[in-house]
Amino acid sequence: MFNTENGCFHPLEIHSEKLPEQFTFPFYYTPHPLCIKAADEVKSYLSAQQDFEHNFGLDKSKKGLKLGKMFGVMLVETFDEQLGFLAAFSGKLAESNHLKGFVPPVYDTLNTEGFYKQNEAYLNDLTARIEELELNPEIEKALEKLKKLKLEKIQKLQDFKANAKTEKQKRKQRRVEAELNLTDTEKAFFFEELKQQSIQSNIDLKYLKLHLEDALNKAEKNLAQLQNPIEALKLERKTLSARLQKEIHEHYKFLNAKGETKDLITIFNNTDLGKPPSAAGECAAPKLFQYAYQNNLKPIAMAEFYWGIAPTKEVRKHGQFYPSCRGRCEPILGHMMQGLDVEPNPIELAGVFNGELEIIYEDDYLLLVNKPHEFLSVPGKTIKDSVLTRMQAYLPNATGPLLLHRLDMSTSGLLLVAKNERTHKKLQKQFIERTVKKCYVALLDGVLNVEQGLIDLPLRVDLNNRPRQLVCYEHGKKATTKFEVVEVVDNKTRIHFYPISGRTHQLRIHAAHHKGLNMPIVGDDLYGRISNRLHLHAESLSFEHPVKKEWVSFSCEASF
Repeated sequence: MFNTENGCFHPLEIHSEKLPEQFTFPFYYTPHPLCIKAADEVKSYLSAQQDFEHNFGLDKSKKGLKLGKMFGVMLVETFDEQLGFLAAFSGKLAESNHLKGFVPPVYDTLNTEGFYKQNEAYLNDLTARIEELELNPEIEKALEKLKKLKLEKIQKLQDFKANAKTEKQKRKQRRVEAELNLTDTEKAFFFEELKQQSIQSNIDLKYLKLHLEDALNKAEKNLAQLQNPIEALKLERKTLSARLQKEIHEHYKFLNAKGETKDLITIFNNTDLGKPPSAAGECAAPKLFQYAYQNNLKPIAMAEFYWGIAPTKEVRKHGQFYPSCRGRCEPILGHMMQGLDVEPNPIELAGVFNGELEIIYEDDYLLLVNKPHEFLSVPGKTIKDSVLTRMQAYLPNATGPLLLHRLDMSTSGLLLVAKNERTHKKLQKQFIERTVKKCYVALLDGVLNVEQGLIDLPLRVDLNNRPRQLVCYEHGKKATTKFEVVEVVDNKTRIHFYPISGRTHQLRIHAAHHKGLNMPIVGDDLYGRISNRLHLHAESLSFEHPVKKEWVSFSCEASF
């Protein structure tokens, strides 16, 4: 039972449940019944507790910032084989790193006696001094004066050159007149006078430029004198911040089952990122492992769940289990799980299809294939078998890229293949111009109360948790989907999706996100709950045949 008075180890009773044979693969798993039991105890505590104040957004009467949190539980065994569980939260909770009943952080950045807090106070002081200096009204005056002088320089030079051009034309005309009306002696003196006027014009331009440059240099020097102290403080702040960040990363030291220790910098050195991302080491999973190892507890299994209001960008459902994040946690847990017997990565075992691909239609120019679920459209990093490689073998004399589009590995359905480059280009043009009509059928995990509609949520990749996508109005690409409900059976909604754009995971996000349908597709292991498969199928495809020049439609019924 989760009891805050008995420390971080919470005894757990076993009835008929069996312990797992291997530790949970944290990035793709079905929660073990004992983990569910442990999580339920933590959820019960969170629902009733009065030990701390945090607005999870579940009580509409509460004011202020609403923020959901990821929590984790880990089944552990003591040296005398007593079973229990540990609990942790990601980041800070109630503005604290330490709450009774939950394991402590790997490194406490909130410790007032620690180097981080002491240096943070100085950084804050630097920021305050910078902000105070930036409010100096003389800086604004100096900036305005410099801006004014730059504009004046441009205008005065333009005016001078325009006037010089006019005077040059006048001199030219006077030369013509002189040629007709003056004697040779008079012309010599007159032409010399015109020459001196031209030389003087160039001298005047030179001195004008020098005068204007001198005024600009004085204005820039005056501004620099006002800004230099600010820039010096900013440089000091930047240097100190970088040194402090490095020192923090060195203080995050992670154990593994072999008793080995690595810090954040060492762990992330060999990753694509090359350095620790923001908040690395603050998630629930590393905290759980660290406490278990430090207290001679054997990790048995783990699970993580979300508690609170859905975040703005991510797909998160209150109380639902989720895998550990990949960007921050995968390198850390890769180290921390060494020495443990961990379940194999099911993703590495996926992508195997031993049957023959079903060809729905074929002529001399193109064909349509029914891609099985959990089978790649194109080769991956480790898995080479795919629709593309099968088509390359099936069509050895074909030219061009073959595939016109792709489907997620978990999605089944129609894929269009062009047999030659000319056909591919013509069909590709239709995809680019969005004249190709696509219809997907999906099964939603719940009852949808609207019959049809349009979803417009821009998407981008979650840089810290690939391949998951985020809803992002600032950096996301436009993504639009029409939908139409087909039927509702057994609390599941069968729906047709008509994607207008074709973003990665578009239909999955548009279904699951709280600003979309707020109802994940059945079997969505990224944005919903794991099932026997992702219930999403590319059911029909319509386009103009590139050679026959007639509109054609093809369909392939889903297996669910």
